[in-house]
Amino acid sequence: MKNIFVGNLSFSATEGAIRSLFEQYGQVDRVSVVTDRDTGQSRGFGFVEMPNNSEGDQAINELNGQELEGRAINVNEARPKEDRGGGGGRGGYGGGGGQRRGNRY
Repeated sequence: MKNIFVGNLSFSATEGAIRSLFEQYGQVDRVSVVTDRDTGQSRGFGFVEMPNNSEGDQAINELNGQELEGRAINVNEARPKEDRGGGGGRGGYGGGGGQRRGNRY
């Protein structure tokens, strides 16, 4: 399984357009465009999963720098998501005191 990062996407790029671009190189299992949680607007990047590693490698080599909807896209193998530590600076408990919730002295 090859997980591929696709960056510098036009905000109007659809999963369908990305899928048809990558299907020229082999089977595509999944395409996802990352969107902003609050607005639903594309964040300008996404991921493509291809089950065959050699087809995925070929797609990366051929599509990196190619134009999609007027923008030169960045295509490379996705790196595993880094662990950023607990809960965004709130001590890992989501803010409200964590373990002591509900305990009165």
